[in-house]
Amino acid sequence: MNLLKISRKYHRYLMLFLGVQFVIWTVSGAYMVIFDIDYIHGDTLVHNHQTKIAPDDVHYSLTQLIQTNPKAEQLELGMLIDKPVYRFKQGDQLHMLNASTGAMLSPLPKESALAIAQHEYTGMGNIALIELITENPPFELSGRHLPTWRVNFDDFGSPSLYISALTGKVVTKRHEFWRTFDLMFSLHVMDYEEEDPSNWLLFWFVCFSLLASLFGLILTYYRVFKNDTVKPTAQVSSSHNEGVSS
Repeated sequence: MNLLKISRKYHRYLMLFLGVQFVIWTVSGAYMVIFDIDYIHGDTLVHNHQTKIAPDDVHYSLTQLIQTNPKAEQLELGMLIDKPVYRFKQGDQLHMLNASTGAMLSPLPKESALAIAQHEYTGMGNIALIELITENPPFELSGRHLPTWRVNFDDFGSPSLYISALTGKVVTKRHEFWRTFDLMFSLHVMDYEEEDPSNWLLFWFVCFSLLASLFGLILTYYRVFKNDTVKPTAQVSSSHNEGVSS
């Protein structure tokens, strides 16, 4: 069996095997390229508030905080809607204090989570659902952010804001286009659980794809270049036979 026949045979079989995945790669890759990555990340769902901290509103000093929480680490002074707050870590737990009164604000109640969601959200939709997630987070939320308030909005793309119950920060923004993007990425890298591109299934599919491409190049060579050398010979032979017959 010559090289042409081998290439034709195995190129056909490999493409029958790889064809569906080629279509998946094309569709998923196109989806990930077409949509702006900042939109996929949900950056357009929240305001970029630049509220400055008024020093006159901070009546609870850092010294007082250290005295009452001597093991506090990673301290920061920030804003929660319109009031200054201290956020810090003590042990493995995150905390938030009112910087004006020293009152503990975490964990946030439902009413505070609603107020934060309405303050941060850029859309016009109404709140459709709010729930506190303390365990078994959905695939779109990392477990390190628990406990977290999930606030769903009745708006285009079914957006969701995830607000930390301990810090009051928006830790994640999700919508249907991100969820579809996540599915497309898992299909593209052929890892349907951890979405890790470094997996053996993808490796072997790439190897077989390269082999199919090599056979395709060989077929192209025979089709484009070999035919040019074969056809004149065939024509000469045909003319010779016509001369003999006449």
